[in-house]
Amino acid sequence: MEDMRYLTFALTKGRLANQTLELFERIGITCEEIKEKNTRKLIFVNEEQRLKFFLAKGPDVPTYVEYGAADIGIVGKDVILEEGRNIYEVLDLGFGRCRMCICGPMEAKELLKHHELIRVATKYPHIAKDYFYNKKHQTVEIIKLNGSIELAPIVGLSEVICDIVETGSTLKENGLFVLEEVCPLSARMVINQVSMKMENERITRLISELRAAICGAEGKDGSK
Repeated sequence: MEDMRYLTFALTKGRLANQTLELFERIGITCEEIKEKNTRKLIFVNEEQRLKFFLAKGPDVPTYVEYGAADIGIVGKDVILEEGRNIYEVLDLGFGRCRMCICGPMEAKELLKHHELIRVATKYPHIAKDYFYNKKHQTVEIIKLNGSIELAPIVGLSEVICDIVETGSTLKENGLFVLEEVCPLSARMVINQVSMKMENERITRLISELRAAICGAEGKDGSK
């Protein structure tokens, strides 16, 4: 064990990191120091299992993994699609479920049917462009925003938005609707391409154990 190299995990900050750590604990992977509320540490280590963890913003996780600063990353499917990094996506972890959707006022539904030139506001320009250009074959003007995307069609900046929908309550409150679904989303495990070759046995075993834990949890609550 002494000469075994560390496997490094990049976890998406916030709820995804907490859910990931809960899942890891079910297969015996623990890291107590990452749970300390007021810690200023950036790298958290499990010496016994030769594992390192760090927290990062979602869009940065695929970058850390692609460049080998992390062997393994946990990140939302939306980020994987938007960032387009050269990494292996190996496992759907089954939590953080939501949908990427095209939303807007009900009258915008006709504009989507007839392939009219419209403006689409989004935090996810690459996902929106791929959906409209490659799947719908509709020419659109994509407007990148960083704040409350729902505001765009209300103030007339765009006809529709491309955004993540969880419950849909914010849309409802503002007179907007899901008009089309782009794709389902959830937390995924991604692997650095070189790490997958160099640490194949350890990583493959980890994936198998996680898959079994996920299947076991789904079996208990009766969900799929």
